[in-house]
Parts: sequence; structure tokens; C-alpha cells
Amino acid sequence: MNSKPKKPKGILLVNLGTPDSPKTSDVRKYLREFLSDPRVVDINPIGRYVLVNAIIAPFRSPKSASTYRKIWMDKGSPLMVYSQELKIKLQESLGDDYKVGLAMRYQSPSIEKALEEMQSEGIDQIKVIPLFPQYASATGGSVNEKVMDIVRKWQTIPEIEFVKSYHNEPKMIQAFAENGQKWGIENFDYFLFSFHGLPQRQLKKADLTKKHCQGGGDCCKTLTEANKNCYGAQCQDTAHSIARFLGLKEENYSIAYQSRLGNDPWIGPYTSKVLKELAEKGFKKILVFCPAFVSDCLETIYEIGMEYEEEFLQEGGERLQLVESLNTHPVWVDCLADMARA
Repeated sequence: MNSKPKKPKGILLVNLGTPDSPKTSDVRKYLREFLSDPRVVDINPIGRYVLVNAIIAPFRSPKSASTYRKIWMDKGSPLMVYSQELKIKLQESLGDDYKVGLAMRYQSPSIEKALEEMQSEGIDQIKVIPLFPQYASATGGSVNEKVMDIVRKWQTIPEIEFVKSYHNEPKMIQAFAENGQKWGIENFDYFLFSFHGLPQRQLKKADLTKKHCQGGGDCCKTLTEANKNCYGAQCQDTAHSIARFLGLKEENYSIAYQSRLGNDPWIGPYTSKVLKELAEKGFKKILVFCPAFVSDCLETIYEIGMEYEEEFLQEGGERLQLVESLNTHPVWVDCLADMARA
């Protein structure tokens, strides 16, 4: 008697999201959805609505659209293109025992659509892997909340597992390091690890003890039991892990944060300020890693690779080289496959 074929286990990769096109209208639509998330802009609802819909979306959209046009690829947004390629590579690695889906937290393909596709195929075991190595409420937390909000309405709720953080996964660290090695470590006199920033208040909210977090700084320098869930501490641990893999000395690298929004204090130091200071100190050739981003996107290709490069050269530097994100690096695909099977 033949047994029924085993249903595959669902693996849902979720990245941040991207406009459907570099048109101002599509960028505005994306910004409105992204910044209306209370986990992203964590202020009172009325203030958030006014800030997003009356100030940021109308005035920021044209400039952001112009920026997106500078990095747009033939197949679409880099983040989308690389995420889709990653999905294909991971499916090939895992085989028929798994069904890999891809969603964006904001815009398309939506998390709801990806989950409904798995539901229609009768998949009752799903592992959600947010494509953010370091956990933050505004990224991984928002993804997990969205997933739970969707499935709680289903008549039959599947078995769901969330991967919370993998900031120090050895294979991920190796993949970032190997991407850096492609440029020749010996060709640079300094190394910078630039992570996406967060408002200091969000770090403090994540401190369950209400005693440890100071909003960045010395409290983040070493990963401990007290700060193991802290985004800043996880970023520091990622950077130190890559530096150790490459054999970098502590005096030859530093950690900074980019992509600020608004006037409230954010976790620092700020990448733009650090680069200016490095140029003033006489460093000429800097290799920049962006280990908060596993797929190249606006923040890596444009912000670091174009905008900050130009600023560094104007300050007297000679070379600012962006290390590409993991994208479809074979070791990164293996890392995800290990997490999927774990």
C-alpha cells in the first residue's frame, strides 16, 4: 500500500520591500506603507499620520524616486532582483522536501499572498526567515507581527517557527568576509562597518531590564546576557566577528550607523561623520562593509557606493570601496539552508 507523499515544509524569506518602479507615485506609495508601520515610526498615531502623509511622503518621494532611478536594474529594483535570485538558489539547495517562498514586508509580493500560496498547497509547517541578520522591532519584529496577524484569522493555523536573529552565524560571517577579501584587504588602510541606524528610543524600549541600555555606545560594545536582544549589541558582534575572520586589528576598523531620518537622536556614531573624521586623520583608502543588508539596495549601492564615496573623496580621501552584500553568495545560501533544516 503506497503512502501519501510527504508535504514539503514551507520556508518564507521576507525582505524589507521596494517600490514597484522608480516613478514618484510608486515611491510615494511605498514610503507611506513603510513609514506608517508603528514599529518603524513609533510615535503617537496622529503624529505619525501627519508626519508621513503631510511631510515625508509628499516631499521626500521625488528625491527618492530620482535616487532609485540611478540604481534601477533592467529586471527591476536591486533588492527585488537579488531576493528573487536568492529564493531560486535556496530552493535548488533544499530540494523537493521544502517549498521556498519570498515576500516583502512592504509592497509586493506581500506576506499575505506568499502565505496564502502555501496554504493552498496544504503546507502546515512554515519557518519564517526575515532577511535581517540583527533583530530589531522595526524589521524582524514587524515581519513576525505581520505573519501572526495574517494566520490568526485562518480556520486552521499552521505550525509556524520564526528565526529571530542570526547575527553571528559562522557561514554568514564567512560570506561577508569573503566578499571583502575579493577587494584585497592589503589594499586598504582602514575598514568601516556601517549598519542601518535606529532611533535611540527603540533600543531603550527593547531593554527588558530597563537598566542596561543607554541608547548605543559602551553598553553595546560587548554582547552579554543583558543585551543579547539589543540591535546595537548584535551589530557590534557581527562587525567584530567579521573583523576576527579577516584578522583585522581593533585600531584599523570602526563601527558606524547610516540612514538617519528626522531630528531625534539615533544610534551613533553616524557613518557620514566617521568618514569625514577618517579623512581628516589621513586615511586614504577605506573598505566599507554593510552587514545589516544581505541584499544590495538603495542604502548600499547609492548611499555608501555613490553618496558617501563622493563625500569622502571631497574630504581628501582617495578610495572608498563598498563591499557587495551577500546576495546569492554560495556560502550564504548554505547558511540559509542550514537554518531552514535546523
